[in-house]
Amino acid sequence: THTHTHTHTHTHYTFLKKILDELCYQGAVTLGPQTEAIITVTIGATVPTGFEHTAADEVKEKIGVEARISRDRGRIYFQITTDQLFQVHLLRSVDNLFVVVDEYEHYQFKDTKEETLLDLQQLASKLPWTNALEVWKLNNSLKKKRSRRKGGNGTKVKPDSEAMDAGMAEAEQQQPPQPLSSESQAKEESTPELETIAQEPEESAPEAKLIKFRVTCSRAGDKHSFSSNEAARDFGGAVQEFFQWKADMTKFDIEVLLNIHNQEVVIGIALTEESLHRRTITHFGPTTLRSTLCYGMLRLCKPQASDIILDPMCGTGAIPLEGALEFHNSFYIAGDNNDMAVSRTLNNICHIQKRREDKGSVPGLRIDTVQWDLCHLPVRTSSVDIIVTDMPFGKRMGSKKKNWDLYPSCLREMARVCRPGSGKAVLLTQDKKCFSKALSRMGGLWRKLHTVWVNVGGLHAAVYLLKRTGAMFGQTPEDVHEPQGMANTPEDEK
Repeated sequence: THTHTHTHTHTHYTFLKKILDELCYQGAVTLGPQTEAIITVTIGATVPTGFEHTAADEVKEKIGVEARISRDRGRIYFQITTDQLFQVHLLRSVDNLFVVVDEYEHYQFKDTKEETLLDLQQLASKLPWTNALEVWKLNNSLKKKRSRRKGGNGTKVKPDSEAMDAGMAEAEQQQPPQPLSSESQAKEESTPELETIAQEPEESAPEAKLIKFRVTCSRAGDKHSFSSNEAARDFGGAVQEFFQWKADMTKFDIEVLLNIHNQEVVIGIALTEESLHRRTITHFGPTTLRSTLCYGMLRLCKPQASDIILDPMCGTGAIPLEGALEFHNSFYIAGDNNDMAVSRTLNNICHIQKRREDKGSVPGLRIDTVQWDLCHLPVRTSSVDIIVTDMPFGKRMGSKKKNWDLYPSCLREMARVCRPGSGKAVLLTQDKKCFSKALSRMGGLWRKLHTVWVNVGGLHAAVYLLKRTGAMFGQTPEDVHEPQGMANTPEDEK
């Protein structure tokens, strides 16, 4: 009797588990991580170009694993066990996350376009999809616990037109890209070609709930015989045929990523619906920085407890907000000469405080906002520990000509308020020639320690880490004599 009862119970358990697994797979039921078998997978992450090492350091610090930096700039890879998946979403330096299905370091593309595309079609049925799909299911259950999931699909949020300077680093494949013309296949390697494709679903037997998907292809390199459009189309068609999923460009459950960089091919499944760089800002300005880039800039200067950190050109407050949330033992002062920028900063701070209050966190942030004249800051001399700011590029804000007067005045006033000997500045600009000239004239006040080359909205920019010299302000030629005629310097040199 005992044996019979045990067998009977086991049969029922197996039958119920099979039903539960099917419901879970279809998204009708989600299981907590405690019911999932722990497996090891590779996670890929897109990061602001130039800050790959910063992201790798954060992964090591917060998850305890080594990250590999891809040859394709703007990506890192690291291995985790599935019980660490929730930690991955806490990283501040990554834009988008995906789980790797498989990767090929030296993929042998065929000689002709037709052969290559046929090879990609055949590849879809040979890939080890199982573990990646398990991580995708687990990720969905974590997302439902964390917040809302609208309609059970992964509809992407359209980028705000004001936020385009949040910077689409070389391969921002998580945002729906625009179709590319055939001429765009000849792009330089630093700007990958992006294409998203979905086929019309073929007639198939009706199912309880079809999984909807799309394929996004990111391609970089000038030696390919095919375009991103063609690769996504043919590979996506094979994925659809293999899984019998339904293709949908916008209301998809799964986004399959096909990343091709020269001979490196990585196939993945997206784990983020919207880029994480939009996490703190709700009121955007014309040059809003992505939060992940702000984090990288702040991490460069290693904020310490009780540091006074100043952003004299705060715009929408992205830098001080990121600092107040992540390096919360410091105090932040955000300022700008534009009343609309100050208003946006205040609105963003209020939004974050309200969100924290709703989640039961302490609503207050160690941050204050001031409207001021950048070149005459109402701040005591030698009272600031760190200055972190995004300087005007002379593109959307200001002009290149104005920068020749503005930059040396900025550096001088920053040197006045910064602590001699220990103070630091992290400054982002695309006007590198003007900045270098201004910095050379301020040599007695600032010393350059490090430069990080970054991509900001398609512009080649630089982040400069400066150290304040030990010279007391008012005792060097740089701060006693105001340089004249800086605006004409480029023409004078010619």
